[in-house]
Amino acid sequence: MRKFAAEKTRKVLAHRKIFNSVVQHPTASLSSSSSSSSSSSLSRKSLPHSSAAFLSRLLNTSASPDPSPSSDSMASDYSSTPVKIDTINPKVLECEYAVRGEIVSLAQKLQEDLKINPDSHPFDEILYCNIGNPQSLGQQPITFFREVLALCDHPAILDKSETQGLFSADSIERAFQILDQIPGRATGAYSHSQGIKGLRDAICAGIEARDGFPADPNDIFLTDGASPAVHMMMQLLIRSKNDGILCPIPQYPLYSASIALHGGTLVPYYLDEATGWGMEISELKNQLETAKSKGIHVRALVVINPGNPTGQVLAENNQQQIVDFCKKEGLVLLADEVYQENIYVPDKQFHSFKKVARSMGYGEKDISLVSFQSVSKGYYGECGKRGGYMEITGFSPEIREQIYKVASVNLCSNISGQILASLVMNPPKVGDESYESYFAEKDAILSSLARRAKSLEEALNGLEGVTCNRAEGAMYLFPRIDLPKKAIEAAEAAKMAPDAFYAKRLLNATGIVVVPGSGFRQVPGTWHFRCTILPQEDRIPAIISRLTEFHKGFMDEFRA
Repeated sequence: MRKFAAEKTRKVLAHRKIFNSVVQHPTASLSSSSSSSSSSSLSRKSLPHSSAAFLSRLLNTSASPDPSPSSDSMASDYSSTPVKIDTINPKVLECEYAVRGEIVSLAQKLQEDLKINPDSHPFDEILYCNIGNPQSLGQQPITFFREVLALCDHPAILDKSETQGLFSADSIERAFQILDQIPGRATGAYSHSQGIKGLRDAICAGIEARDGFPADPNDIFLTDGASPAVHMMMQLLIRSKNDGILCPIPQYPLYSASIALHGGTLVPYYLDEATGWGMEISELKNQLETAKSKGIHVRALVVINPGNPTGQVLAENNQQQIVDFCKKEGLVLLADEVYQENIYVPDKQFHSFKKVARSMGYGEKDISLVSFQSVSKGYYGECGKRGGYMEITGFSPEIREQIYKVASVNLCSNISGQILASLVMNPPKVGDESYESYFAEKDAILSSLARRAKSLEEALNGLEGVTCNRAEGAMYLFPRIDLPKKAIEAAEAAKMAPDAFYAKRLLNATGIVVVPGSGFRQVPGTWHFRCTILPQEDRIPAIISRLTEFHKGFMDEFRA
């Protein structure tokens, strides 16, 4: 992907030469400057000052998101600066994050185009189906959660007489309880590096209610979303390139990126698309043995349940096999459980790996397990609040001290995120004033997500050459596309992965943003894309219509 980025940078620099002459002579003709781009309508038009300003914004927009410009192409601009592409940490170059990659950068540019000229493209809006960001697509926050946050952030209003008429009694009571536990009763203060003790207590109460087994607040590390917790564990476990982490393929790019940044080796295990993205223990064993034969010391197994990008929900007996495998092989089990509330089919339910392990008789000292949770997903979708936690069990006091040391380097996670994490795991109960409205909001969101998932799944399966497993959970569909040979050849000529070529064409034609499956890794020779189910329900028919029309035209264009 870096060579594609370098090519893009060279094109941008060529356009910058045009721009520089325009800035110096804003009313001059561009015909001589743009003779190499005969297709450009600018080549025979004068460019006024306002257009020069527009071009400046356009070029800056298209250049700035580029994650990895080549040192050669940038040398003419920054030759005197001390940091070059070949002098930065090579682990940064190796790291990629497709969810916010080239397709999204293009989408942002097109969005700016539409602001300036609403008729500049054959669509009137960009539909971001690339990332699990519910509130950006119109999902409303849970009222109880936001009432408590508002009261904690501005506690002076707790003493106002009008407050009781504006806020529910249980949100007021919960805010008082939380403020009593915060240093200085201020959400702007630092907290304990693991998070506020009373909030960790509340989270443990929620874990115990969910699993039926005890939870210890000393096992909880509150973090700014789940991602820093993942990085923390990779930092702890990876010593060199000879340390490997077993990861599912397809995988959420956070894992490949964090393994690369911390200098380890990703050891892939492939989910079986033919069985609904099943996870086979025989595949884990084969990949483990292959890694060992190459001198890789596998330290941990990552399991994403429900799956991202694949949307499957593991059966409990499969989870038991995974726990036994980790126990036998001496692996840390890293359980990504951030979609635990997102279950859409009646024949599946979420079981935490901790619950499964304890139900099997494994205690604290029998298996090392880390569970990740976030306030960004579920029915709450509070991505921007950056709240989450990890629960660590099966680690000695000496190792816990080291984990705490790493956490303390970052001082603490943000207090609003900590509060939200405690509310997510300990929401209103039956009998509380807010319970009925809370439950109604939660049910409405999850029921709608289930309907959206089903509608998109059926539509995708109706397209030529597309097969899509059912969305059992999470927030995504991951359809497979059998692309015509001519489309693959066109993608190769454009120096793009075929599914990235498809995704880019889809964006330019419809304004729909999806993530190419190559950004998540996949079985070689197969092509996919990830699409969220998050656009509001009344927008789904329009998305299906746009996608269907585009796909038919694409297949007709490249049909053999």
